Amino acid sequence: MARVTVEDCLENVDNRFQLVLVASKRARQLVYGQEAHLPWENDKPTVMALREIAENIVNAKILNEVVKNDDDEEQESVPDLKQVIESAPASQ
Repeated sequence: MARVTVEDCLENVDNRFQLVLVASKRARQLVYGQEAHLPWENDKPTVMALREIAENIVNAKILNEVVKNDDDEEQESVPDLKQVIESAPASQ
């Protein structure tokens, strides 16, 4: 597919607003390292996301996916700021 049009994508999502949400989420996933389902043809992530939507590889179900952040474990081990302040020696 040489060129992706909004009309191509609207066959696979309900409306333009949903298209924006789906395409932006998929483009973000591609930027953060998720594999593309189609071969890269010197495309930017936004174009790749639209190509995947037009080919009905990606659809609105992506909006309901919950992705576990790798930083969640690290965030749990980071001490609370209030605890750090309370445990610090008082300066005079």
